[in-house]
Order: sequence, then structure tokens, then C-alpha cells
Amino acid sequence: MAEPARLGAAAAQPSPLDALPRIAARGAPAPADFAALVAAETPVVIKGLFDDWVALAAGRHSPGRLNAYLAGMDRGAAVPVMEAPARAAGRFAYRADMREFTFTKRSAPLRETLARIEGLIGQENVPTVAIQMLPLADALPEFVRQNPMPLLPADVGPKLWLGGSVKTQTHNDRDHNLACVIAGRRRFTLFPPDQVANLYIGPLDNPPPLSLVDPENPDYDRFPRFREALAAARVAILEPGDAIFIPKYWWHHVASLDPYNAMVNYWWGDTARGIEKPNDIFLAALLALKDLPPGERAYWRAMFDAHVFGDPDSASGHIPAALRGTLGAMRPDERAALRQRLLSAFQK
Repeated sequence: MAEPARLGAAAAQPSPLDALPRIAARGAPAPADFAALVAAETPVVIKGLFDDWVALAAGRHSPGRLNAYLAGMDRGAAVPVMEAPARAAGRFAYRADMREFTFTKRSAPLRETLARIEGLIGQENVPTVAIQMLPLADALPEFVRQNPMPLLPADVGPKLWLGGSVKTQTHNDRDHNLACVIAGRRRFTLFPPDQVANLYIGPLDNPPPLSLVDPENPDYDRFPRFREALAAARVAILEPGDAIFIPKYWWHHVASLDPYNAMVNYWWGDTARGIEKPNDIFLAALLALKDLPPGERAYWRAMFDAHVFGDPDSASGHIPAALRGTLGAMRPDERAALRQRLLSAFQK
């Protein structure tokens, strides 16, 4: 048996984020219990969920063992690779002008990329290279067969993240996220969705929108409200074999704490289509409402508070249920009629 490969470079130094309150941890749930966790919309660390994975055993052994395991299933497809220069110190974030990022994106062969990532371990003043968001069902279908996830439907495919000591700037997802660490350690720093104004998020038209604040070394003169975000933050430090559930829209900063790290994640839950996609409706609201006069904006704020975000019984309980229409619990035919009405309006 081959000896475990030495990681060489020392693990990440302690961070002020390590002192934040910890996200609660629990053992592996049954599918019904996991559904309840998702419905609760609260982050949780899950231990022992995928102890029988072949990939986890390889990752716990050494980078070389996991790389060989993955390369043995390679079918020749190119993989998505992100690379940041040494001066970025592993931070995948914006450049100073916020028009570009500190990293580049390209496609490259899997075996070549794995070898390069392993070759950089322990070296100083080198770029940070990572395979990001590789769809395993397409690229390495045998991985999916050998490493199943019984908590999720079969059509929720896993994605692989593997590379050096990456620090991914604070962002969020429109899906729920189940992230499973198979090599190295990762620190997840989470902020509730309502902290968006305190995170100083960058432009929406350069996706994904990222926070401008370095949470490990915040510039409070430039970003004073970040203190409030940090007061609401929670942290989890995951070892190989640990998973974390992150509900959709929770902001998260992810730091790979060792010179070699690998994680598999699952995204699901963004099922809305067409006119019912919340993000598109948000963008439509920016177009329609943002530049209105103050009085008109106040009217629409009150309408949204009362009929979209407020208690429906308080806002429209005085109307007989049969007459509430779009203000009540819409039947499928009423939803379809409203959808068609909006589609017709938006085409004018």
C-alpha cells in the first residue's frame, strides 16, 4: 500500500472567524427527518452521513489516492478549472474595479489538472488552482454509482470541488446546498439572508454577486455595517466525513484550510420557472419601482408588505374567501390565468 502523500505546507493559521458561534451539529438523519431540516430553513452540520463512500476513504488516505481514484474513472471530458495568481493568496473575489475577478476560468483535461494541483502542494508563491463545480453525473458517472446520496432524489446530481487553499468570497445560492467534505478541512462562515445590506454585495450584473468585505480582515472604515453582519454570523469547521446543509439564500464564505481539499455538493430547490422565478421578479421590480417618486414607492412598499410579505388574513381577511382572487390561496386555474395575464402584459 502506498504511503499517504505529505501535504507539505502548514495548514491555515487561526482566523478570527474561528471564534464565532458554531452551527449546530447532529448525526445522519432519515430522509423524512432531513425533509424536516430543510423545511426549518436552518443551517446544520451533519456527521456520519456518507461514511461508506469510496471517495471519502481515498480522500482520508492522501491526495494521491483520491486523485488516482478520480483519474481511474476519467472518460476524457474537459473539466472546469479556476486559477488565481499567487498574489491573490487563494482569494476568489473581485478585482479592485469590480469588473473582473481575481481568477480566470478555462476547461482542461481532468488527469492533467489533478496532477498539477497535487504538484503544487507544499510549494510557495504559486497560483491557486481548483476544479470547480464539475458535474459528476456527466463527467464521472461511476463516481455517482459508488458514492450514493440517499437523502436526495436521483436527479439531484453531485458536483466536485477540488483544489488548493481557496477562499471563496461571501455569496449565496438560489438553491439549497448539501456540501460533503471528502478531503482536507473547510470553514463555512454563514450569514442569514437578511444581512444583505450589511455585507456590501457587488454588482448583480457580474454574477455571482460577491461581498466586497474580507471577513477575516474587514475594513470597518469602508464597511462599517459589516459589524452587524458578523454579529449575526455562525461558523462550521468541517473535517473529511462532515456535511453541512445551507438553506437557499444564506450567504456563505468558504475557506479551504489545507493545501489540498475536495468536496462534493448537491444543489436543489430552485424549481420555479418562467414568470414565477423570484429573481426575475426582483429584477422586474428594480425596473418598475426603483425610480418612482417617493410617494409611489411608499405605496408599493405598503402593498408588498401587506399582500406579499404580511399576514394574508390581516390584509384580506375582510373579503369572503371565494372573492379574494389573487389575494387569497389561488387554485391552479387561477394561477395559470394570472401567469398568462402577466406574460401578455410583459410582451407589450
